[in-house]
Amino acid sequence: MSGKAIALSQVDLSLGRGAARVHVLRGISLDVAGGEAVGLVGPSGSGKSTLLMVMAGLERPDSGAVAIEGTDLGRLDEDALAHFRGRRIGIVFQAFHLVPTMTALENVALPLELADKPDAHERARMEMEAVGLGHRLHHYPAQLSGGEQQRVAIARAVAPDPAILVADEPTGNLDEATGRQIIDLLFALKRDRGATLVLVTHDPGLARLCDRTVRLRSGRIEEPVAA
Repeated sequence: MSGKAIALSQVDLSLGRGAARVHVLRGISLDVAGGEAVGLVGPSGSGKSTLLMVMAGLERPDSGAVAIEGTDLGRLDEDALAHFRGRRIGIVFQAFHLVPTMTALENVALPLELADKPDAHERARMEMEAVGLGHRLHHYPAQLSGGEQQRVAIARAVAPDPAILVADEPTGNLDEATGRQIIDLLFALKRDRGATLVLVTHDPGLARLCDRTVRLRSGRIEEPVAA
């Protein structure tokens, strides 16, 4: 591990308006080293997923600073932020978020095409083979099992070769055995590519696979503990 892949300083974020406004993150400061795997744990509503979205540049904090590989996300406009995110950050959600009218191969190729990669489909094919789905290239999401759809989503996330992988309950919609296969795959890809991984989970066993666990409660870091 080397350097700071992620650096958050005094991040505050509220969501909603007026009387419905909720203070979700409160004074979050956290550094994640390059190549590190960090598990974000805590009760529902503690701010785990929101913190992950801030790290991924999908939510902008009200105050504080977020830096990814030394780039201050607050200094980027929306277009520059989207471009940076597409190149440097891979995102895996609990819901697979595949485009239903595209084949598995086309889904994986999509971020590469958006980045104007000339060999998008060939690279997508290689990523599909890496997640064990070389035989399912031309199937649509509805023709795939939940585990296969999540494999496609992971292949799509890692296709641009991002430095940062963030995953929000990636096994939440899967049975235990399939979920374990997905986690093994995610950690293998993280290890083989030297990526930094931040993982939101309710599963203590899954959190223990990480190098470090960070516990949130009521929008604050309660207690960083060794995994």
